[in-house]
Amino acid sequence: MSFNKKPFRNFRQRAKPLTTDQKIKSFVLRNSKNGYFTKVSTLSYKFEISPDRAWEIVGELLDEGEIESIHDERTGEMKLCESGKIYNIANLELKRKREKTKEFKKSKTESRTEKKIKPKNQRKEPQ
Repeated sequence: MSFNKKPFRNFRQRAKPLTTDQKIKSFVLRNSKNGYFTKVSTLSYKFEISPDRAWEIVGELLDEGEIESIHDERTGEMKLCESGKIYNIANLELKRKREKTKEFKKSKTESRTEKKIKPKNQRKEPQ
């Protein structure tokens, strides 16, 4: 009976799996398109490779020229993005940071106004 079976018609050959280098490159480019930098330190645990290997891959990608790097002002960490997008992403990062601090200050002032402090003459004194 098995000899009468028709072959599966929609069968397609699977594409070859991407190498780690290609995965990292696409990850950095995708983050750049979404407006974020990619820290080199995240690559080693995200893709389960050694930090030395991550640095080798980053060096290769920087040599190719499709990816640029910048260093974080506070931590000194290297951040990666698509070529030509450093200033766009840095501007978006600054806007997000300002918005976050604005929201924090707003929530802090709201929580202060919610607290009602009774004047001293209305407080109960211990007996």
